[in-house]
Amino acid sequence: MGLRRLILRRGQLFTIQLGFSRPFQPQTDTITFVAETGPEPSELLGTRAVFSLSQTWHASVWGASDYTTDSSSLQVSIFTPANAVIGHYTLKIATSQGQGHSVTYPLGTFILLFNPWSTEDDVYLPSEMLLQEYIMRDYGFIYNGHERFITSRPWNFGQFEDDIVDICFEILNKSLYYLKNPSQDCSRRNDVVYVCRVVSAMINSNDDNGVLQGNWSEDYSRGVNPLEWNGSVAILRQWSARGGQPVKYGQCWVFASVMCTVMRCLGVPTRVVSNFRSAHNVDRNLTIDTYYDQNAEMLPTRKQDKIWNFHVWNECWMIRKDLPPGYNGWQVLDPTPQQTSSGLFCCGPASVKAIKEGEVHLPYDTPFVYAEVNADEVIWLFRGGQAQEILAHNTSSIGKAISIKMVGSDQRQDITSSYKYSEGSPEERSVFMKASRKMLGPKRTSSPFLDLLGSGDLVAQPVQLQLHLARTPEWGQDLLLTLLIRRVPHRAHPQGPLRLVVRFCAQALLHGGGTHGPLWRHMMQLNLDSGKGLTFKSFIPSYLNLFYFDTLIRSEASGSPCLGLLSTQVSERAEVGKALRVHITLTNTLTVALSNCMMVLEGSGLIDGQIANDLGTLVAGHTIQIQLDLYPIKEGPRQLQVLITSNEVKEIKGYRDILVAPARVS
Repeated sequence: MGLRRLILRRGQLFTIQLGFSRPFQPQTDTITFVAETGPEPSELLGTRAVFSLSQTWHASVWGASDYTTDSSSLQVSIFTPANAVIGHYTLKIATSQGQGHSVTYPLGTFILLFNPWSTEDDVYLPSEMLLQEYIMRDYGFIYNGHERFITSRPWNFGQFEDDIVDICFEILNKSLYYLKNPSQDCSRRNDVVYVCRVVSAMINSNDDNGVLQGNWSEDYSRGVNPLEWNGSVAILRQWSARGGQPVKYGQCWVFASVMCTVMRCLGVPTRVVSNFRSAHNVDRNLTIDTYYDQNAEMLPTRKQDKIWNFHVWNECWMIRKDLPPGYNGWQVLDPTPQQTSSGLFCCGPASVKAIKEGEVHLPYDTPFVYAEVNADEVIWLFRGGQAQEILAHNTSSIGKAISIKMVGSDQRQDITSSYKYSEGSPEERSVFMKASRKMLGPKRTSSPFLDLLGSGDLVAQPVQLQLHLARTPEWGQDLLLTLLIRRVPHRAHPQGPLRLVVRFCAQALLHGGGTHGPLWRHMMQLNLDSGKGLTFKSFIPSYLNLFYFDTLIRSEASGSPCLGLLSTQVSERAEVGKALRVHITLTNTLTVALSNCMMVLEGSGLIDGQIANDLGTLVAGHTIQIQLDLYPIKEGPRQLQVLITSNEVKEIKGYRDILVAPARVS
């Protein structure tokens, strides 16, 4: 992104050569450099630096040193401090001879970013392998689905596309902090904690003209279905081109992926994290209450708390000078608008270490993130207008399979152990009790409810039920279920045969934890003898036309059940500027036609923007083949993303990793 202009990382030097109309005389000629950023540059605020030629240089201040003269020219190295304000700078020079008046000349402009390669920078990351992954990699994967059926979604971060760095600073300049006090806001841009919080607030549009408007209604007719985004570049360009009007629409993985692009572009090591069965604990009591009626129907209107089947946020790497020692490293930031922090919809940075240790008093928003991965789930029977009975108390159902892309690989890595101790271990329960008492306050430390949470003592029911999928679910096919029933021996339980009434209710669980109304009900009566168990099989009929489904078919695999078989192949060696033939094959494996099929290709370094093709209707069982030529723009590892959408299926995605060689020198 810096071929036509100067883009630097703070703590880095750069060399300029100045030409004069006469030979430079160090004894009598005075040269002063001025570097300025922001609307009203000020030395007091750190947005203006004035420095002269010197034989020495100090890392914490601006400087001009290591100069050499040659007839009428001067070559000099400019040093930027590792704690400088990031932003667009102008560089000027003021010259004078003896006691004469000085004359100022503009030298040019440059952009200054955070520098994770500098040991003096607060974002210093001492691993080249991690820097290549969390700064330089411009593509990745987002994990979603269910903890037992995790799928990966390829994403084009595109942080090095030509205009993205300008859009990133445009985002900062449209924040409420900047609009309220531009000079003060710019002066605080040397602080990575501050910049992260501003970006977290600006990725959503709940308080301002942020980048994305959230939508969890399933009606996306006024914008783009969140499933249909391939990457961040199109979103950021649309937001900028329309004068900062929020782009419609985003959900958690879109918010987090766009924030990853912005933070990597600004120079902060950043990754995208998926938390499965993620709690949204509204009342801060560390329990997520779920209600069912006597017919086994979930009652979403009864609860304020939510359990997202998955939720996606970011981690940024930084030193936390505002915290006690020991809490540096990865910090959680969440741009999805769930709750306010200091009056704005933003979240973090919250130290991952603080979350694991239950230090919920440490800023920022640590109690909220702690609950997302550690809250207990309490399931209630609701009847007669009130919750009457605890059906289950699950201490380990929240915060499952916390996932990131593995460094240097397309595989998933589980980092749950970074957030909490092993479920059910003494350490985990001890940390939970410590966090509970801090969040609920000293007046509640001896409450019976906290004692219940600490002990886990709930009276066991005389019968235990376990419901399992008997086979892998396939889109458009019936679901086969297995129900295991067994007696639980206990002195307080009846000893003779039991007559049971078992009620089933199937509902579509939405991403945000809500449900549709029942789509299937079933009831059975049975007798269970003492000391025995029973196994039953049942099925839920297919409800093909009721819902949208999303899936990912990797181009390397074709053996698993899926909505369509999508493969992407390249026929030859990839080289900058040379035609690269791409073969894309899509087979409709469903029993219904896919209408209004659209294919969108994207990939930084391979395509400038996007390529879209209208594929029309793909009849059931038929295959379509597409061939096209790409002309790679940048060398190195690249990823081509392929998105197929239709009226019936909103997302079929595939990808192909491509290594692009430099252009051959003729």
